[in-house]
Amino acid sequence: MKSVSLLLLCAAQLTAQLLAGSAQAEESAAALAFQPVAGTVIPMGGAVRDNNEAVRQRLVQLAGGTAARFVVIPTSSSLPESSGKNAVEQLRRRGAQAELLKISPMWKGETLESARRAAADPENIEKIRNATAVFFTGGAQERTADVLNPGGVASPVLQAVRELQARGGVIAGSSAGAAIMSSVMFRDALNPVQVMKGVMRDGKEIERGLGFVGDQLFIDQHFLKRGRVGRMLALMLAKGYKVGLGVDEDTAAIIHGSEIEIVGASGALLVDLRQAKREPGPVHVKNVRISYLDNGDRYDLAKLQGKVHAAKQAHGEIKFRQPGFVSDLENIRPAYTDMLGENTILRALTQLVDGPRDHIRGIAFDLEQLPDAPVADPAPELGFEFILRRDEHTHGWDSAGLDDNEYSIFDARLDVRPIRIKVPFYQAWK
Repeated sequence: MKSVSLLLLCAAQLTAQLLAGSAQAEESAAALAFQPVAGTVIPMGGAVRDNNEAVRQRLVQLAGGTAARFVVIPTSSSLPESSGKNAVEQLRRRGAQAELLKISPMWKGETLESARRAAADPENIEKIRNATAVFFTGGAQERTADVLNPGGVASPVLQAVRELQARGGVIAGSSAGAAIMSSVMFRDALNPVQVMKGVMRDGKEIERGLGFVGDQLFIDQHFLKRGRVGRMLALMLAKGYKVGLGVDEDTAAIIHGSEIEIVGASGALLVDLRQAKREPGPVHVKNVRISYLDNGDRYDLAKLQGKVHAAKQAHGEIKFRQPGFVSDLENIRPAYTDMLGENTILRALTQLVDGPRDHIRGIAFDLEQLPDAPVADPAPELGFEFILRRDEHTHGWDSAGLDDNEYSIFDARLDVRPIRIKVPFYQAWK
């Protein structure tokens, strides 16, 4: 009887473990699930050239081609009349109908209060209801949040835009118009290292966004040009995001359902924390997966799969795994002293998949603080080490003989840890 009871107890414990394991697996699967984005959302990284036909023609095509009807909302702009008129002209030049809405606190003679009244004007609401697409101009994204979504309360105009999206419409925006796409956005955070140190105050550095891409995806812009991977990581960790997309200048990301397609002169960096392990303290995280998606590349957030442009696929992967691999890169860097510099993360990734080493190291720190900085440096000696690694999941393709664009790189590993920088960092040579 004793042995039978012991056997029953073991069986019960095993069943409990299996059920617990099943529950954990279901919880893990739920955490990895991605809710499809409604309609088509097109964040542009800013500085999109007027002659960037790949982006501008595609925008009009997705909104209905010659049947496309745009409303342009210039709320973010410091010069809403001129920037709004230019956006209208660019759309009309490609065959779309387009109309500018006078919703801006910076419009001559207008104020924050009058802009909020315009965001409730039935005439503006009706124009959005008759449109197939909305385009948000660049500028300062906090203006759009303050006018269209004050205190997180959606204005009637914002509600109408969301209804347009729900019925399959196109929501597009450049620069500040891209930043508002997330549920949380950067409001005014110009120093990525300070953000990594924890300077992320609600209503100051960060703010509620308009949430067109849902609650699971974070969007940032001017991304590679301004070295914003550090601030993205910090916000994602602080706010619980698992996936972030940083769109570079003169480039658009077309998001439909769970699929991202990159179009334009540069690309976008996809940051994935779904398998990452966070350590206590300032930004300290292991096994971040990052991918650089170039023009024509796609990524399915539901399947966790990237698809490189067909021409690059036909050209073949970079053969860094094969014995005797020889890199064609010039000016190999053993390490980078400013990993958050202009395009540095992309140069490091390129060297990772087409260079002689299986890891690339770099640091990020502030040598000194600006005298008019809005917040005192909370930790002058705090810096951050970035280590990129190529492993069994990493794949890369180059653009040799295909176009003037960059590499395509999927699933590199990134580890970031805080480090102490000696102050002063250097002394005169004696």
